Amino acid sequence: MAKKAISSFKDGAGKQFSKVIRMVKSPKTGSYIFKEDVVHKEHIKDFLSSN
Repeated sequence: MAKKAISSFKDGAGKQFSKVIRMVKSPKTGSYIFKEDVVHKEHIKDFLSSN
């Protein structure tokens, strides 16, 4: 289902966005969780560097 949602972004201005996934270590359990978001291509580095 995610492929269908993302593929709808491929027309027109939607080409400027990317789905970004990063691993974050949970402070409570110490295990890793995944944070994902659809981000404008100019803000990808900001998303990846933020905590």
